Amino acid sequence: MAVDISDEDLLARYPGYAIDHDTRARYRGWLEHVMLFDRCATCATWHEPPGPICPTCWSTDIEPTPIAGTGTIHLAITLRQGPPVEGVDYSTPYPVVVVELDEQPDLRMSGTVVGADNSEIVIGRRVHLDWALRRGAPFPVFRLDDQHGADQPGASS
Repeated sequence: MAVDISDEDLLARYPGYAIDHDTRARYRGWLEHVMLFDRCATCATWHEPPGPICPTCWSTDIEPTPIAGTGTIHLAITLRQGPPVEGVDYSTPYPVVVVELDEQPDLRMSGTVVGADNSEIVIGRRVHLDWALRRGAPFPVFRLDDQHGADQPGASS
């Protein structure tokens, strides 16, 4: 992993992001296209947002651990306006999703879906993590799984 980068260089790569002691491992992981979520080494519970104490057992033995990045869309909205961001075009509504990750129930991550028509981005669709460059730094995004319809609610087998 990109452990050799200084905290100052990490802040420069992700300007405007709240990078602190609890989140810096996550952003270093992004530089290597690895999504890290905190996991308790005592009770094995994943938790989000990152923090120094496990909200389940109160242990301080927290380890940033890679997630698979697969899950199901739990919430889907489209934005029609917002701050200018490289790669974001609001002339077409911009999709924002909350994905329930496969690691454990209720472990969720928000982001966008790329490479799909907005009509395909629906609750219940399976997605996987991918990466996009913005301002020269990697950012997590999601892509729809290729199994069109197979994992959608109400799909017949």
